Amino acid sequence: MKLVLAPMEGVVDFKMRQLLTDIGGFDLCVTEFVRVIDACLPDKVFKRYCPELQNNGLTRAGTPVRIQLLGQVAHALAENAVKVIELGSHGVDLNFGCPAKTVNKSKGGAVLLKDPEHMYEIIKAVRDAVPNEHQVSAKIRLGFDDDSNSQEIVDAVVSAGANSIAIHARTKRDGYNPPAYWEKIPPLIKDKNIAVVANGEIWQVEDALLCQQRSGCTDLMLGRGALSHPDLARKIKAHINDEHYAGLQWEHILHHLINSAIHQDPAKDEKYFASRTKQWLGYLKRQYSQADTLFDEIRRLKIKQDVADVLKKYAIAP
Repeated sequence: MKLVLAPMEGVVDFKMRQLLTDIGGFDLCVTEFVRVIDACLPDKVFKRYCPELQNNGLTRAGTPVRIQLLGQVAHALAENAVKVIELGSHGVDLNFGCPAKTVNKSKGGAVLLKDPEHMYEIIKAVRDAVPNEHQVSAKIRLGFDDDSNSQEIVDAVVSAGANSIAIHARTKRDGYNPPAYWEKIPPLIKDKNIAVVANGEIWQVEDALLCQQRSGCTDLMLGRGALSHPDLARKIKAHINDEHYAGLQWEHILHHLINSAIHQDPAKDEKYFASRTKQWLGYLKRQYSQADTLFDEIRRLKIKQDVADVLKKYAIAP
């Protein structure tokens, strides 16, 4: 079983990948998408999105990281794919799932689900350009407005030669509204020679097991569930491997937050730490009721040290 940390724009950046993989359970991370227009991007762009390239493409805990590209021009995506491999990315991922309006207006992300032939051209160009020993993966949804062409979408990914496909079991129109339609995955992948990763609405260990059962997929991708439940991947792995794992308490989560330097960035102003901490508490409150109380306590604080001092009152090392 492999667990993949999902790419989440503006949330799962280098420091969040570092924190979550330090806690453990993940086998692969995928970066936020790097937008490709019609040219080969300079090295510094990829190193900004993926500082792990300075560490052989690995997080501090040793988890491989794969750069995700988003765009519509096949030859440009292929050129950039070759570059990221040369820089040390562990494969290349192609984004066909982003539902953001600004992205879709520029004919990137989920809007390409309307045109499986165009998807095929992109994936085929990238697969032909990237050396065979390196993985090419694609992240998709079941469709754009509906799932009427979901089989065509999957067939395009498979026939273009991708090594794996991550299926977010909702359409673009569904957004992130529950449920995720895991049961729609098996017919799409029947007799297909491709690795498949199921994604969507995995918040607890029980969800992971049910997703495996309904989707027929062994491998899973965790996104918002990992943000609300930072040791979810580790709990899933412990359950699958029949290992004892007590789990992290709220005080432990705060310790990791403080000591991971997750919200520290010298390039940002003093308010950055506070704003990112509040953002994450919005996710954590689903799993930890204490997050609401803590949010109220720091709601009006803007200076990093003021917020950190409050966190330190409650943090305990695991």
